[in-house]
Parts: sequence; structure tokens; C-alpha cells
Amino acid sequence: MPNPLIPGLQIQPLPYHDLLPLRATDSLQTVVVHCTELPDLAMARQYGEKPLYESGTGNSGHFYIDRDGSVYQYVATERIAHHVRGMNATSIGIELVNTGRYPDWFDSRCQSMQEPYPAAQIAALLVLVRALAARHPSLRHIVGHDELDLEQIPASDDAAITVARKRDPGPLFPWHEVLAGVPLRHAVP
Repeated sequence: MPNPLIPGLQIQPLPYHDLLPLRATDSLQTVVVHCTELPDLAMARQYGEKPLYESGTGNSGHFYIDRDGSVYQYVATERIAHHVRGMNATSIGIELVNTGRYPDWFDSRCQSMQEPYPAAQIAALLVLVRALAARHPSLRHIVGHDELDLEQIPASDDAAITVARKRDPGPLFPWHEVLAGVPLRHAVP
């Protein structure tokens, strides 16, 4: 991976990092904001390390930001990470540690996301996105995962009810603050 993008960035490549396809970074257009929907960074890392595909790779964002503002890079921006359906080739995924709907993601009675995003985490996100935009001038958009993956699936507690497959970063994500602090437009490409 290249030199750290921002001060304090902890580079921790996933075990399958080098199996992820390379891409030209001038094709990057979008930053996708996610939340882990897991209780902590350790569990998010454990989940990201699991091979899920024949290629030996799994699902992961490029960057993870913990609640205290610590930033980790698991995948180089020159590589395609599996973080959002249909847009992986042209996007960078940033995961914010947040419980979301954990542990009952698809239970129709557990769809509210109640954990706020700490100020330190949002401040780190702003620094990271500005640095990404400076390094990759082709980046134009910032969008939430929930705006790209609109699939509804049967609820785990009642198949007659559907719930959103993805809701992150969720209703408590401070879009107004983030958009005021980054040079990208909030738009679905």
C-alpha cells in the first residue's frame, strides 16, 4: 500500500488484499459511507477477513473509522474492495464503527438505528474524505450505502414483511455537517 494518506492512519491490509483486482484510480468517482452494524472494530475486522468468494476474497471497505476517530486502511484504493453491489469498481468504501441494527439486522421489530456518530469519528471522516479527494481528483460524489442498495428482503421474524437489506449509515448520520466539510457532492452517480 502507498504512504499513509493522513497522519495517524494505521495500514492493516486484509489477508487476501493482493487477491483483490487492481484498478486505475482515475476511474474513482464515489465515496460510499457505511456503518459496520457490528459492536466493535475487532468484530468488523474478523468479518472482513472471512473469504466469501471463489477468488478467496471477502466483503470489506477500504477504510474503517472507530468511534474514537482512529482510522484504519484495510484495502488500498488501487484495489477493488467488495463493499457495495454494482459500484465497487468506481468507489471507495468507508466503514464507520456503529452498532446499527446489530444483532437482529433483518428482524422487522429491530429496524431503528439508535447509536449516534461521535464527534471524533465524524471529524476523522472529514479529514479522510478531503485527503481522498485531493489524492484522487476524479472523485465527485459521496453517498450512503442505503442510497445505492435499495433491495427489500423478507424479515427474519415474518417473511410476509420486507425490510431494507441495507440501512447504513442510517438516520443519525450527520449529512449536513459532512457535506459542509467535504468537496464532494451528495449525489447518487
